[in-house]
Amino acid sequence: MKRAVILAGGEGTRLRPYTTVLPKPLMPIGDRPVLDIVVRQLKAHGFERITMATGYLAELIEAFFGDGSEYGLQIDYYREREPLGTVGALALIDGLAEQHTLVMNGDVLTDIDYGGLLEQHSASDATATIATKTRHIEVSLGVLHFAEHGDSTRLTGYEEKPAIDFPASMGVYCFAPSALEHIRAGERLEFPDLILRLIGAGEVVRAWPSDAYWLDIGRHDDYEQAQQEFAAVRERLIPGQ
Repeated sequence: MKRAVILAGGEGTRLRPYTTVLPKPLMPIGDRPVLDIVVRQLKAHGFERITMATGYLAELIEAFFGDGSEYGLQIDYYREREPLGTVGALALIDGLAEQHTLVMNGDVLTDIDYGGLLEQHSASDATATIATKTRHIEVSLGVLHFAEHGDSTRLTGYEEKPAIDFPASMGVYCFAPSALEHIRAGERLEFPDLILRLIGAGEVVRAWPSDAYWLDIGRHDDYEQAQQEFAAVRERLIPGQ
């Protein structure tokens, strides 16, 4: 059984004031919440069970999705009584030590192949696999370069508004059961800290580069872009809808 865990407990502080009345995963994109899109995508990719880790305004998320029967899959919940960071809840969710699991943020808008990602991860030697997307960032300032070896005042170069490309995490991951051995039950733990903990322990962490459409709805700029583009990319995101 393909299983996914959706991390949907954050307060969505970057999207305030919108998220003062709605949890971030229920923020509308076009005519439906972003998390509704994600659930439909996971169903289309063969996932049969979804566990939502909820916290902030959890009752709204739980009321919206119920037991998942309207989507044709099983949805259950782990409600955080206190914030556990982005991955701390994984140590307390039943059954994750029994299989490879896809774990993702509840505010991701993408047409990534979720099923293909989990299958490739499961067949590999990786304890964790991170889906990545190359992002092009333009720096709106002049950037200075100084002499090395301790000379902090001698200028050696100047770049006006440089641009860089870098691989960014898409907020979609896969974990082997052994990854849970590195999370202490009840501890607050963020995803980057878990990855560094795995690397430090000699575990294999791999990237899954993707050229899929991807926006982080937790960012104001990405949220506005999603609203503008949704009609054009709707069929890619939720085929048949």
